[in-house]
Amino acid sequence: MIKSIGYAGFDATSPLKPYTFDRRNVSDNDVHIEIIYCGVCHSDLHTVRNEWGGAKYPLVPGHEIIGTVKSTGSKVKKFKVGDTVGVGCMVNSCGNCACCKDHLEQFCFNGFTGTYNSIDIDGNTTKGGYSDNIVVNEKFVLTIPSHLPLANVAPLLCAGITTYSPLKHWKITKGHKVGIVGLGGLGHMGVKLARSFGAHVVVFTTSPHKKEDALRLGAHEVVISKNAAEMQPHANSFDFILDTVSAPHNVASYMNLLKHDATLCMVGASPDPHQIPSGVLIGGRKSLSGSLIGGIAETQEMLDYCGQHNITCDIELIPIQKINAAYERLLKNDVKYRFVIDMQSLRDG
Repeated sequence: MIKSIGYAGFDATSPLKPYTFDRRNVSDNDVHIEIIYCGVCHSDLHTVRNEWGGAKYPLVPGHEIIGTVKSTGSKVKKFKVGDTVGVGCMVNSCGNCACCKDHLEQFCFNGFTGTYNSIDIDGNTTKGGYSDNIVVNEKFVLTIPSHLPLANVAPLLCAGITTYSPLKHWKITKGHKVGIVGLGGLGHMGVKLARSFGAHVVVFTTSPHKKEDALRLGAHEVVISKNAAEMQPHANSFDFILDTVSAPHNVASYMNLLKHDATLCMVGASPDPHQIPSGVLIGGRKSLSGSLIGGIAETQEMLDYCGQHNITCDIELIPIQKINAAYERLLKNDVKYRFVIDMQSLRDG
């Protein structure tokens, strides 16, 4: 077994604390990675605090991982010692169902194996990137564009692919008018990517102070969604709206902004159900949809695209010793726009 150190939650209410544990040994198809950076996703907080249920303690979060290959199994062909690599939200899937065969492992009929809080191939609970190392099957390891700032790349492995995948699926391109609801970790990446695809980008926010930043990130327009006078001129005009908000809000008000046959796609996971009157769908044959990260092939495509276009996340780099304070700031939306942990701080103690 591989001795490992990290930070873990031990119950739903206590702060994360240092934790020593064992990783499985490197098998023939595994890559052993020394973790350099790990992004902090809002779902880390939800999971640690058991807000979605099913938390398995001790719980080591983290699924936006950048690291260096320390060793490889005898059958690994894609990676060698010293390579810079990434690991996102998945570390395995069944490989046999229709979705897996179609490179959509995120929709695996048998459930993909999450990077943390899932059952690993050895029967133990997976432990994520708030740690000094990780062992992952090479099929779920990604190549990282080495010229990009690595700390800023880490959140692409969740926030990046979560917004890239629906924009690609609905074929967003030049000439489309795209709305981005919310300007947080997901929303700011939605703005950057939609703008890079050539779309006319409109940000919807409840916070007037975010207007300047939204324009800096690439938005053409910013609408204060609480202001009916600002919303009304956009009625029936959007080709696509990406809703990144993970709190209860009035989704129907955005459905009214879509053109006929257009789609609103939800990527934010609200803990409470939304109320959607059927009339807002029927009137214009509009679609309400959702999207979940992306498959491994599409995630690599996204990383390559971001490398070609120099797109990364806006981050705040923190030592792991400040993770509990970061969680409290996350609850207040007090971060621009993603915390990333410098794992050297874990080694330095």
